[in-house]
Amino acid sequence: MLPNSLPTALRRLVPILCLGLGGLCSPSAAQGHALGMTVLQTDAQPAHAEFVRQLQDAQAPDARFALVRLGAGESAQGPEDESANAGVRTRSLRAGAAAESITVAVGAGAARAALERTGSEPLLLAMLSRLDYEGLKSSSAMRRPDRRVGVLLRDPAMVDQLALVDVVLPGKRRLGVVATGESEPLLRELQRAAQGWDLQIEYAPDARSLAAALKTVLPRSDALLVLPDLIGDDQAATLAVLRAAATAGVPVFGASDGLVRSGGLAAAVSTPVLLARQARTLGQKVAAGGGSGSPMVEAATPATVRVNPTVARALGLRLPDERELTERVTAAR
Repeated sequence: MLPNSLPTALRRLVPILCLGLGGLCSPSAAQGHALGMTVLQTDAQPAHAEFVRQLQDAQAPDARFALVRLGAGESAQGPEDESANAGVRTRSLRAGAAAESITVAVGAGAARAALERTGSEPLLLAMLSRLDYEGLKSSSAMRRPDRRVGVLLRDPAMVDQLALVDVVLPGKRRLGVVATGESEPLLRELQRAAQGWDLQIEYAPDARSLAAALKTVLPRSDALLVLPDLIGDDQAATLAVLRAAATAGVPVFGASDGLVRSGGLAAAVSTPVLLARQARTLGQKVAAGGGSGSPMVEAATPATVRVNPTVARALGLRLPDERELTERVTAAR
């Protein structure tokens, strides 16, 4: 609203100036266009469901939102078919809303279905592990010149994991890792981030060799990092790592709440709430023209820190609370 104190002639001139500037003076131009979303979901994992709820709750009133639930092996329909799909919930696009829209696929199954779509609407593949992404990125559908693609990984970057170890154990630089053959992309990222660290890496090709790898790596390590790979994603393997580390008195770090609850010392994790916020921002970038020919890939950020106080006391560590640790990790980024 224009102040009444402006001279009449100037008040009459302002609308003309705004029109000449392409409507930049309008509220919608100042705030940016609302982004319409079609969200594909193939499972009922709690984290995925919470991510979708956060996306929907934060959607602007004038922006379209459609949730499409797909069964196992079912392909995604194009936007023109959404009204025929069972389980679809939509929020109508109001008059004057922007036409920009994006398809958000939640999880690896939905990502595969989204990449099979024949349309050219921009895609955001969210809640993927690094290994999920590695399995998808060789697909030609990921590199179509007529489609823009963004990828949001569910785990924080290795730089955040290292920042947490540094905050909790300042000056300790011997970091142990037990990896599998499939862990190579994670190891490459870790090695790029770990300048000045002394990485102690052992491989466990199968479950039977895990104990031997741990017996070798633990005496050489100030801390152990559990990667989000076939070991970190397997409950039995993770528990075996935690038991061996506890016996050796070596603190364990990782990227999941479950690891901390089971006996890990600390983890840098990203919650569905944080991931939904990041997805919205990345989706705007992709819809605006990013990710053509080569996907825009982002690790989860910011991370929030989880700590197991019982494990900290057993190790003789006095740690700041989780909020302070989170602030320190964020500041180190």
